[in-house]
Amino acid sequence: MIDDVQGTIDYHEEGRGPTIVLVPGSCSTGAAWRPVVAQWGNSFRCVTTSLLGYGRTAERRTALDADIAHEAEVIEAVIRRAGSPVHLVGHSFGGLAAVVVALRNLVPLLSLTVIEAPAAELLRTTGELQHYRAFRDMTDGYFAAFRAGRATAIEAMVDFYGGAGCFAAWPQRVRAYAVETTAVNILDWASAYGFPLTPASLAAIATPALVMWGADSHPAAQRANLLLAQHMDKASSAALAGASHFAITTHAEAVASAIKAHVARVEHMSAFPF
Repeated sequence: MIDDVQGTIDYHEEGRGPTIVLVPGSCSTGAAWRPVVAQWGNSFRCVTTSLLGYGRTAERRTALDADIAHEAEVIEAVIRRAGSPVHLVGHSFGGLAAVVVALRNLVPLLSLTVIEAPAAELLRTTGELQHYRAFRDMTDGYFAAFRAGRATAIEAMVDFYGGAGCFAAWPQRVRAYAVETTAVNILDWASAYGFPLTPASLAAIATPALVMWGADSHPAAQRANLLLAQHMDKASSAALAGASHFAITTHAEAVASAIKAHVARVEHMSAFPF
């Protein structure tokens, strides 16, 4: 754990080799990466954390100040603790926060991997309004249900990403944690919608990037992530066959293999730049 002046930050590391910082999404902690880390054996130094308001990472946002920069600051603190240039990997909202870290360019990144970030604002700024409206309709309904006192309001968000019945199929403890952290997830969406993501800003990212999404994910999520890849100059992309949003759990082997190959390419280019 990191004792930051603004509150504690989850920090855990294991393994040896190139350093990979793994940022989970909403309603989870660094433990979400265990299925992926297990695929690598001991070939990487894996550093995990939790986003604001999850695990032992203290919340520092409010309804009046949900700036995604607060999320980036946490990840940057983790990278500084790691003490070396890192390969940064983020899933879902953690992926969007990782993009912000790359844009801020305050810590040394060797590579960036984004797995299905909720880049709804990129859909808006590129005129993909039908897909943007799909995100907005989902969150409008979800937020209204939460305000009305529906305990499992977050089910609508989970099923938007994972398909009908996804939330119901989760283990009880996972469902319970999602319900417990619903208010935090609503702040996450405020952070995402408040981040003016544009093609021009993405073009400024010089870090070699890989953007992935589930081939069976919601069409709006797929489109948003394809646009992410298209507007970063040094990005490649991949749709994970048979997977939806929660691929780091359901398709851990494929995710781990893609990240490992991306890291290997970047490490090779660093060793032999010519």
